[in-house]
Amino acid sequence: MTAAPRGATPGPANARIMPVRTLYLVRHAKSAWDDPALSDFDRPLNARGLRDAPMMARRFADRKEPVDLLISSTATRAIRTAEIFASALGHEEVQQEDALYLASVPTLMTLIEGLPDQNSSAMLFGHNPGLSELAAHLCNNGIGDLPTCTIVRIDLESAHWAEVASGTGILKWWDAPKGSPLAG
Repeated sequence: MTAAPRGATPGPANARIMPVRTLYLVRHAKSAWDDPALSDFDRPLNARGLRDAPMMARRFADRKEPVDLLISSTATRAIRTAEIFASALGHEEVQQEDALYLASVPTLMTLIEGLPDQNSSAMLFGHNPGLSELAAHLCNNGIGDLPTCTIVRIDLESAHWAEVASGTGILKWWDAPKGSPLAG
């Protein structure tokens, strides 16, 4: 038996290396509740949200992790959060998706399974409880209720987005405005 090359992980010669897709979940930044005339859908970011979103977008940009697609709920607070991230990341476009507004895990999974395979990473901007439940579903464990403007990175060992399923994710890190134990 010969030793594996220096720096290589030993394993069977016919071991298959699975491509990794990266999914980022971003809960929208803190929103305002002070105008009772506004519907939930139309609520804007409040002062804390307008402070936290640029801070978290910069923290994410500093990681220099590539993101191919930015997809947002069409709710005002989610779109604004996504636009702030897009600016920090140098993205021209945020794709808006009606189905992300208050989406359930099955709805979120349908959206993920339909992502184009030429994109190996995507960032979804949405709402709780759906995003928190999605993280738990994909990783078979959760981090609990995601605070506003939290970013979660989940690596998916899948050749195709359509193959993503419960338990196929690995929680790599998460980061919140007040910090996190997995800011990796």
